[in-house]
Amino acid sequence: MNDFLKSWAEAAFTSVGFFWTALWAFVVGYIISSMIQVFVTRQKMQEAMGKNEGKSILLGTFFGFISSSCSFSALAGTKSIFKKGASFVSSIAFLLASTNLVIELGILISIFLGWQFVVGEYLGGILLILVSWLLIRIINPKKLIEKARKNLKDDGNENDESKGQDDDWKSEIKKEANWAKVARKYKMEWSMVWKDVTVGFTIAGITAAFVPDAFFETLFINSGKGTNDFTFLEILEHIIVGPIAAFLTFIGSMGNIPLAALLFGKGVSFAGVMAFIFSDLVVFPVLRINAKYYGWKMSLFILFLLFTALISASLILHYGFNFLDLIPDPSQVNIQDKDHFKINYTFFLNIAFLAISGYLIYLGFFKRKDVEHSMSEMAPKSQLLETILKYAAFICYVWLAGGLIIKFIIQ
Repeated sequence: MNDFLKSWAEAAFTSVGFFWTALWAFVVGYIISSMIQVFVTRQKMQEAMGKNEGKSILLGTFFGFISSSCSFSALAGTKSIFKKGASFVSSIAFLLASTNLVIELGILISIFLGWQFVVGEYLGGILLILVSWLLIRIINPKKLIEKARKNLKDDGNENDESKGQDDDWKSEIKKEANWAKVARKYKMEWSMVWKDVTVGFTIAGITAAFVPDAFFETLFINSGKGTNDFTFLEILEHIIVGPIAAFLTFIGSMGNIPLAALLFGKGVSFAGVMAFIFSDLVVFPVLRINAKYYGWKMSLFILFLLFTALISASLILHYGFNFLDLIPDPSQVNIQDKDHFKINYTFFLNIAFLAISGYLIYLGFFKRKDVEHSMSEMAPKSQLLETILKYAAFICYVWLAGGLIIKFIIQ
């Protein structure tokens, strides 16, 4: 019993430590994302993309890069630009970029995994887009694309956020009312991810404290030996198991990053960890939403497209990084033994950005209550899954509180 209580205390402390380490990164990422959503509206994106395929892919990738990292927002944005006339491949580029190339994800990966994984994430996101483009050109599913466009109906949920704005962003950025909109977007960003982040970071702490290395060595063949010397079949197995593991957590990529760091620290291959991070678009909730938008045939085609691109990108990254001797030593990624609460740059950054968050809340919800603000369109979530995730988050808070009480009061 004492061993369990000790592990419980360490699991809770580790989870809270993970979140404290990453807090400033979340705040920076979501403030930037909120600013971009206010000052670069979706309507302006649609107008800029045009019809030229090469240009639209580049712009789709860029607009995805500056968008929100929430998968459900990305799915809705993809549907919106596709319905407005963007090509299918540029819409896929937007979808992949908005879930793999976003700023906040790169910051979080740098904290937990290091610069090599940040480079891998951004190069991998570009590879995902290029492989998807190549597959679409080879398969050329014209009839499927035409049918998908017909399945899209004008549901009236797409808000024109550019209404009332002039074209001079320099004057727009000086207006207090627009910063109040940024504050409300910022609150919305947190409302979209709090459950995923809570559950993800709690699972990471539990995994670090309770799950033995033998489990990972069984799940990922030949892992746990502190080596990057894997056979092709072993790497392929890691790449396939990675998305399955991501699916079983039921959380998005932002909440999965501490788990990805744990996996790498346990000896999972670089390719397997990258596949785990890339997997937020090949899970059942995304499949169901795409089916609702475009029909089941197109949804399954998108699943095939993204999973094939994921495998290809992970393999290319692994062998490319291995050739350049850039794959980090797994022993260097040992986040569970760190002193997360010492007085260092993380402490001061967290205090500074918590103060900025406080000011934004004051501005958007107290000082400028008069500002009109339309919510961004979101993909239709499963009410059952959302309810499960909400109660799971509440259970996590009870677990964390209990563990911290054991650590600091009882023990």
